[in-house]
Amino acid sequence: MNRSVRVRALLALAVIALSLYIAVTVPVRLGLDLRGGTQLVLQTRSTPTTDADSEATDRALEVLRGRIDGLGVAEPTLVRSGENRIIVELPGVQDPKRAADVLGRTAQLTFHQVLGTADSSGDASRPLPKRPREHVLPDESGTPLRLGAAALTGEDVKEAAARFDQQGGAGWHVTVGFEGDGRTGWARLTGEAACHPAGDPARRVAIVLDDKVISSPQVDPSVACRTGIRDGATQITGSFGPEEARELSLLVNGGALPVPVETVEQRTVGPTLGAQAITASSWAAAIGTALTSLFIIGVYRLVGVLAAVGLVCYGLVSYAALAALGATLTLPGLAGFVLAIGMAVDANVLVFERAREEYTARRRPSTRSALTAGFRNAFSAIADSNITTLIAAALLFFLASGPVRGFGVTLGIGVLASMFSALVITRVLAEVAVSRPRVRRRPRLTGIATTGAVRAGLTRRNPRLMRRPRRWLAVSAAALVLAGSGIAVRGIDLGVEFTGGRLIEYATTSPLDPDRVRTALAGAGFPRAVVQSSGDTGLTVRTDPLTNAEETEVTGTVRELAGRADKVRDELIGPSLGEELRRGALIALAVALGAQFVYLAARFRWVFGTAAVVAFAHDVVILVGVFAWLGRPVDGVFLAALLTVIGYSVNDSVVLFDRVRELSRKSPASPLPDITDQAIVQTLPRTVNTGMGAAFILTALAVLGGSSLTDFALALLIGLVVGTYSSVLTAAPVAIRLHHRTPHRQPSGRT
Repeated sequence: MNRSVRVRALLALAVIALSLYIAVTVPVRLGLDLRGGTQLVLQTRSTPTTDADSEATDRALEVLRGRIDGLGVAEPTLVRSGENRIIVELPGVQDPKRAADVLGRTAQLTFHQVLGTADSSGDASRPLPKRPREHVLPDESGTPLRLGAAALTGEDVKEAAARFDQQGGAGWHVTVGFEGDGRTGWARLTGEAACHPAGDPARRVAIVLDDKVISSPQVDPSVACRTGIRDGATQITGSFGPEEARELSLLVNGGALPVPVETVEQRTVGPTLGAQAITASSWAAAIGTALTSLFIIGVYRLVGVLAAVGLVCYGLVSYAALAALGATLTLPGLAGFVLAIGMAVDANVLVFERAREEYTARRRPSTRSALTAGFRNAFSAIADSNITTLIAAALLFFLASGPVRGFGVTLGIGVLASMFSALVITRVLAEVAVSRPRVRRRPRLTGIATTGAVRAGLTRRNPRLMRRPRRWLAVSAAALVLAGSGIAVRGIDLGVEFTGGRLIEYATTSPLDPDRVRTALAGAGFPRAVVQSSGDTGLTVRTDPLTNAEETEVTGTVRELAGRADKVRDELIGPSLGEELRRGALIALAVALGAQFVYLAARFRWVFGTAAVVAFAHDVVILVGVFAWLGRPVDGVFLAALLTVIGYSVNDSVVLFDRVRELSRKSPASPLPDITDQAIVQTLPRTVNTGMGAAFILTALAVLGGSSLTDFALALLIGLVVGTYSSVLTAAPVAIRLHHRTPHRQPSGRT
């Protein structure tokens, strides 16, 4: 074992040992879509007196943190998002109505002297000016009260607590203690009220929360006029239940929000759905990895076995990286983790196919030297293809939001881990294995000394695909027209995430007819509700944005028909946020086109960069068109799949153009169509074998991943097929046509 192999072996052992330690000791943080709970996106709003700027949002964040701590939620998360948004994650909370109500209340608590009842002209539905510093609000019974200016505010309160008085008959109430000037102010307020006779409305003190009188008790007869209650304490009584009393004390203790907040996004996932997603994805990963490993072993024999071992190490390293970085593993992120297993095969296949070429062409005397040359010659294509995928992952992280951003993180970590496992771990294992005397005597056992079925068939037939490039361009144009007609005829069904609205998923005990539910909802006042089956006994209802009261009515209608319907997912997206997310998706696609073109133009020639961009733009249109014909929603998860397909397509084009560049340097006088045909024959085995490895993973994900991941896996499967075709039969003909328009330029490009 030479020095370089020893260094790589020590590095591989150190990383594997560290990854194993992290995997055992540091748990990965699961997103709410996997462990269940509620996520709220709150947006601060300006008022005539206060701007919802960054400073106000920071103060609101601290108030909200105090309220959530009072709710007793385990491991809550609050983070700023932009200048005026706050993302709140509440694990285990399945009642978003209560959470949103507590968090969204401005909690402006004030104490007023009651001046009397309003006359008949008073409108108890809203405050009406009577004379300066007076306004009218209805009390608990609806009687309009004339209130003086606020004598005390929530800032004067020291502490509030929910109490239950069984002996005194007060039931649940809230005790309030004042501090500082609040004690003096409370004595003065109650002392003035005590000067009025018992039964007079003016002997009452009104306690107002967010412009609503929550309690207006009479001052006790024992309190003397002008003296008042001097111990700085009082009770807020009313028809409180235990939860209402606790929430009121929580609001008082947490303080007032400096600016109002509104809920622009709300997601609730039941714990059952999250557990099912984890189980389904785990099975998909296990079965997909097993099938992919068997395929790689069948094609590449001994080095295939070592690549399968490398896949296991890849899984360990990427899992440990997620845990060490504190990344949140979401459902799309879990899918990205499974998907990256298929992508991890790509680097191994590139190396093994180059090693086969080196050995079968008799340029290398042994399998070991062929393997070393394979790693060296494949590095350029591996680097280029993985960098383009990292570009897609970075775009998802910076331009997407929520769970889709988690997919970008997982995909990026997966790409880096796959390169390490292929170029370090698998290389060490393979170099040590092919150096064994028993293996050297049986070179065919390694899998490198064989031609392979795909390469043998291509060599025997010697197809000249680029003799008529216009034929393939015509086929691509026909596919674009067919897909584009789906977009024009059926239209793109944008998901709730991009349009705004509410999406509720139910689990029913028996299948329900969607048409029957649709008719019932139309009769209940929701004619635009879109009802679809989800799985065997699931049902999804998509509507315009609903209030929580309207959602309760929708759920009641479904339960009347189903007998029992458990709500397993509830998503509410405000229309302004939906428009913002839709605009962000378009920006992400545009930036993807530009970033990939700039990179490819820098690495190759502008001709090849343009051809690759045309190829994956072709893939994008076809994929969107197929989803339009199928009536499937285009949402954030679809965007993640779309950008991943772009990465796949560019990977294949990069591998082909990298070989074209290499062959052009060896034969600069050869026509580009002939060089391209030769490059296709040499790289197609890698494209087919990599595609097959990824197809096993994606098929397992589509079949076993559950309803949440079916569309994601379907989009990737379609993109895999279309991308494999376009990288060879769209990108190459486009490059040839562009090259013919600039015949004075050499196709060798830059390194």
